[in-house]
Amino acid sequence: MEIRKVSALRGPNIWASFPVLEALVDLGELKDAASNELAGFNDRLMGWLPSMIEHRCSVGERGGFFERLRRGTYLAHILEHVSLELQCLAGCSVGFGRARETATEGVYKVVVRYREEDVGRSALETGRRLCLAAVHDQPFDVTGEVKQLRDLLHEAQLGPSTRSVVDASTDRDIPHRRLNSGSLVQLGWGARQRRIWTAETDRTSAIAESIAQDKELTRRLLAAIGVPVPEGRPVTDAEDAWQAAQALGGPVVVKPQCGNQGRGVTTNLATREQVVKAYEAARAEERTVLVERYAPGDDYRLLVIGDRLVAAARREAAQVVGDGVHTVAQLIEIANDDPRRGDDHATSLSKMRLDPIALTVLAEQGLSPEAVPPAGARVLIRRNANLSTGGTATDVTERVHPRVAAVAVEAARMVGLDIAGIDVVACDIGRPLDEQGGVVVEVNAGPGLRMHLEPSSGKGQPVGEAIVDMMFPSGETGRIPVVAITGTNGKTTTTRAIAHILQADGRHVGMTCTEGIYIDRRRIETGDCSGPQSARTVLLNPKVEAAVFEIARGGVLREGLGFDRCDVAVVTNIGEGDHLGLGGIETPEQMAEVKSTVVAAVREGGWAVLKADDPLTAAMTSQCRGSAIFFATDGEHPVMRQHRDAGGRVAFVQGKNLVLAEGNHVVCEIPVASIPITRQGRVRFMTENALAAAAATWGLGLSPDRIRGGLQTFSSDPDMVPGRFNVLSLGGATVILDYGHNVSALEALIEAIGTFPHERRSVVYSAAGDRRDRDMVRQGQILGDAFDTVRLYEDQYTRGRADGEIMRLIRAGLDAGSRVKAIEDFHGATRSVEAALDALRPGDLLLVQADVIEVTLDFVREYLAAHPALTGEAIEADAMDDEPLCAPRPAMSMERAAAFSGSGPKAA
Repeated sequence: MEIRKVSALRGPNIWASFPVLEALVDLGELKDAASNELAGFNDRLMGWLPSMIEHRCSVGERGGFFERLRRGTYLAHILEHVSLELQCLAGCSVGFGRARETATEGVYKVVVRYREEDVGRSALETGRRLCLAAVHDQPFDVTGEVKQLRDLLHEAQLGPSTRSVVDASTDRDIPHRRLNSGSLVQLGWGARQRRIWTAETDRTSAIAESIAQDKELTRRLLAAIGVPVPEGRPVTDAEDAWQAAQALGGPVVVKPQCGNQGRGVTTNLATREQVVKAYEAARAEERTVLVERYAPGDDYRLLVIGDRLVAAARREAAQVVGDGVHTVAQLIEIANDDPRRGDDHATSLSKMRLDPIALTVLAEQGLSPEAVPPAGARVLIRRNANLSTGGTATDVTERVHPRVAAVAVEAARMVGLDIAGIDVVACDIGRPLDEQGGVVVEVNAGPGLRMHLEPSSGKGQPVGEAIVDMMFPSGETGRIPVVAITGTNGKTTTTRAIAHILQADGRHVGMTCTEGIYIDRRRIETGDCSGPQSARTVLLNPKVEAAVFEIARGGVLREGLGFDRCDVAVVTNIGEGDHLGLGGIETPEQMAEVKSTVVAAVREGGWAVLKADDPLTAAMTSQCRGSAIFFATDGEHPVMRQHRDAGGRVAFVQGKNLVLAEGNHVVCEIPVASIPITRQGRVRFMTENALAAAAATWGLGLSPDRIRGGLQTFSSDPDMVPGRFNVLSLGGATVILDYGHNVSALEALIEAIGTFPHERRSVVYSAAGDRRDRDMVRQGQILGDAFDTVRLYEDQYTRGRADGEIMRLIRAGLDAGSRVKAIEDFHGATRSVEAALDALRPGDLLLVQADVIEVTLDFVREYLAAHPALTGEAIEADAMDDEPLCAPRPAMSMERAAAFSGSGPKAA
């Protein structure tokens, strides 16, 4: 049994709305082995993992999976359950899994939910080894393997402080994203995002942190506003420290001037020897050392968030209690066995350590690590009460006197911290400090939250919730509007149209599509950016106020979506032949299932914009948690009529107008002729794209005037939609450049060019090498029936095909064509385009299938520059989309303005 590949689907995917791992598992020689046919297998597996009795499986009741084992089930299914159980035993509570056979016999997709990706991947591999050990009756150390997974979890997961904030944000429906392997987390998206790093926010002042770091400066500032603080001063050496202690006239505290987590702090010192040793310990941490008067009482940590006290804990120094049997060192080992104690901040308590400071504290008590304390004797390991040095905490939030809480808030405000840990020494936290000689000894930036979340005794406090509430006032979710567009054809044009309308509405828009990532109109990344990583890049940008994502099926299959939810999902259509035969997707129905992932991600109250006259698309409404807006050029289509009669939203063409209606109420009418991309309504698929864009922006709440204005200034020139029905006039001939590269797109293009006046038709065409043979042949048949001259080419997208194979397959279809008279083959896209342009005559119509859009467009521009005579004529205004209602395009270079048709005046 071999795991060939593991893919992390980090967003909503074809399996679930949450992250899963998808493993491609080859059972090899075990492909026909059932669990009840493998001698001793079930007994070994159930003995090693008895807790799997809780797995209900398809039986639907406790012990269901064990029942499946006894009946006989295959190893891929078993691996699914074992991997889930191993994650649970490691501390990741997960329960979703699937196992499905692929088209290859014995090869399965095993899908398991994960909480930490590294732990999930390791659990799959550990589960594979466990299953094989059970098959071959080999030993397997389950306890040791689970410990390794648990250790990996502690290394990989967020610490308790950050995790509490992230969990609280999830409860508030605020999206989050971990930005590094540490504790830096983004909450929210785009312009509404905030960031945290443990208990610090993006508005925690660096100046305030510096002040808090300097204990002497903090002491002086607090004293200036009347906050009680201990007397003290910085000292230069050990002798000066002793002199300061004598001047203070009592027990003292020696600590670094700058430090944290209690490192180098020693308290309640009375003798010269104690002070000198404490000075050396503090000096090892920091160059400047402070000596302060020791305040008797308990050590309290008060947590201030914003302008209020939200939690308080009494801290006790690290200590053990003798039993008359074990040594101090052994008692520490026993205490450290508590699963709550860890080596870092990933657990609620920290381990106690026998470091030099601990040895000094023991010596002061007349003890050593080898000493055996009598039963009941309390042995201090440290004098300071920090959790990071092994201390414990008791929640006292409800006992804090209001005047003490007010002092804590004043201290945090004076330092300038939005989140602060205020250290107080007092005999009774339930009394005002000035009545008992209590003092504030420190103000801490980035305070640990562990003692408040999981105190050693008392109830935990909702400090994560308090931090989130401070960062995001009630009603705010940190989300920006997100529109996701998918389908077979029309995705890019619709995506660009929606982004354009939103920009016209005054918003900063982040957009991803097959040509790159755009922030407003500035491209920040080139290439095909229609996958989840590009979407996450946009959501990371603090300028972005709305996001518009083109979603390709490849990204969904490889990694899921790049967001957890969207406001509007658009499915343009499910066409014939595109990308079928790839990634296990063999039929249009399976492709529709992949594309519907976007619809399933629509939030409650959101909208799915669906093509009514495409049955596979229209059926997706059942997967939408929001509502549907159906669109079609025919407003009387049965799906449209039924939806409208029920009061639903629809977008359609009626007469000469694009209409948005809710039930029988017409919300908006836009003359189709005023929408440049439709070319006066003659290009049906562009009209459908306009309908989808109008419906999507309507779903976002834009006004009819904004939608109308946006569509009327969106043209199909290469600036706005490169390679999407760009029309040129060259010496009395018409040239159309389009990216269409599948059967459905080709049929739509041929329908569209039929509305343009011409005497002869020619085409430059190719296909990507990863398309099915029969789809290439079918495209050849369509070309042969529609064009007089066909120029085929092969370039960089052969994708494993032999040289000439793509052209051969298309030619096989062309041979049956009823119209084609001439066929030419070329190696290289630009060579074929050059030949076609050279052959142009007045009255010709040339369709150029631009497989690599920018390369083709750049070549055409260069060709026009070299042949200025071709740009001397323009298509008549009434044959193109020049409408006085349309705003003129942005300025172009002279040769492009003369050649590319669109809205605005024609070039001479």
